[in-house]
Amino acid sequence: MTEVVRGLDSPWSLAELPDGQILVTERSGALKRVHNGQVQNIEGVPAVYFAGQGGLLDIKLHPQYPENGWVYLSYAYGNRSENALRVMRGKIKNNTLVEQQILFTAAPFKDTPVHYAGRIAFMPDNTFLLSIGDGFDYRESAQKKDSLLGKIIRLNDDGSIPSDNPYIADSGTRGELFSIGHRNPQGLIYDKKRDLVFSNEHGPAGGDEINIIKPGKNYGWPVITYGRDYSGASITPFTEYPGMEQPLVDWTPSIAPSSMVIYYGDMFPEFDGDLLSTTLKTREVRWVQMQGRKPGKQTSLLNNLDERLRHIEIAKDGSLYLLTDSGKLLNISR
Repeated sequence: MTEVVRGLDSPWSLAELPDGQILVTERSGALKRVHNGQVQNIEGVPAVYFAGQGGLLDIKLHPQYPENGWVYLSYAYGNRSENALRVMRGKIKNNTLVEQQILFTAAPFKDTPVHYAGRIAFMPDNTFLLSIGDGFDYRESAQKKDSLLGKIIRLNDDGSIPSDNPYIADSGTRGELFSIGHRNPQGLIYDKKRDLVFSNEHGPAGGDEINIIKPGKNYGWPVITYGRDYSGASITPFTEYPGMEQPLVDWTPSIAPSSMVIYYGDMFPEFDGDLLSTTLKTREVRWVQMQGRKPGKQTSLLNNLDERLRHIEIAKDGSLYLLTDSGKLLNISR
């Protein structure tokens, strides 16, 4: 294991550029470029609402980044009384974010600084999925199709709404919707080999989940959950309900999953096709071995670090990058 850099300020996500340099988001609102152990600031990043769990969140490169240069960012926007998840894109030139375009702002606005979710995952057709949290105090909105809270949505790469979204023809429904009934999904990935979308999601006290996300499906929150409220009170009497999906994996008690990858690479063949989730509460990488589409044995990795692990990314050489809440960028290789 190599410590690439330390001293980052609440790092949340990263993207590896074609030349091996790394872009890192800091939740406090800065975008950093890491190269040869040195850290440079990218100027011109939009102002973020940095409070609670809010701030600068995910970063993804467009699938045709070498040709078009688009970098996508999700972040909390607004103020204490009115804030929302927002997505923009821009291009980095001379260490400055230019040609900025605001693509999406979640609605309705909320007055809580938590449960933004904010993960971006590109699909093979260049649309992208975006996870949006329920805002904590607005959990009933996760079942309301006229609200974007507690949802996974799908947009074209320019922010427009795809004409084949699953709810597009339903009156009184937001056309962006891809799936509903989510709490706070912070892992979201497209599996190119299985042609599936996987997500992991924070439950309350218990009820953390991995789900296979399918268009038009309802993942149940808050009608069904295996968790309880933080007070110990019951949220719902139901762990299953007609028309609602069961989780692929349930983690009760909670491990607090923060990000996830499906490993395909040469460096760690033992992980091939398996799910790796960073965790905050249990301070580990949780390895879920997969048999096709079915989960099998689970193993705790890197718990000796005793770090809240925020993000995991597969490097081009098959090694793994990790971000810690304490501000470290680590590389795991053999």
